[in-house]
Amino acid sequence: MARMNCWEFKKCGRQPRGEKSAELGVCPASLEKRTELMNSGHLGGRACWAITGTLCGGRVQGTYASKLGNCMQCEFFKLVRQEEGEAYKGSKEIMEALRL
Repeated sequence: MARMNCWEFKKCGRQPRGEKSAELGVCPASLEKRTELMNSGHLGGRACWAITGTLCGGRVQGTYASKLGNCMQCEFFKLVRQEEGEAYKGSKEIMEALRL
C-alpha cells in the first residue's frame, strides 16, 4: 500500500511541478534520492525531518539540529512513526543514507 509523502500530507505544493514550486521553490525533501523508499516513501517524502533546508510552515527549516524539536511535534512525523511500526527508519538511519 502506498504511503503518503510529506508534500501530500502538508499540501504544500512544493514538490517538482507543484502548484507553489515556481513561486516558493522546490523542497529538498521532494528531490532527495538517497532516501528513496525509506519509511515506505518516495524520495525524501517520509524522511523530511532529517533533511536540511526543507520548506515547511512557510519558511526554510535549517539544519537537522535546529529543526528537530519542531519536527518531533509534527503530525506527519507522528503518522510515519505509527504507520511504519518496527520497520521505522529513524534519524540515525536517514542521516547515514544522506552521508553516502
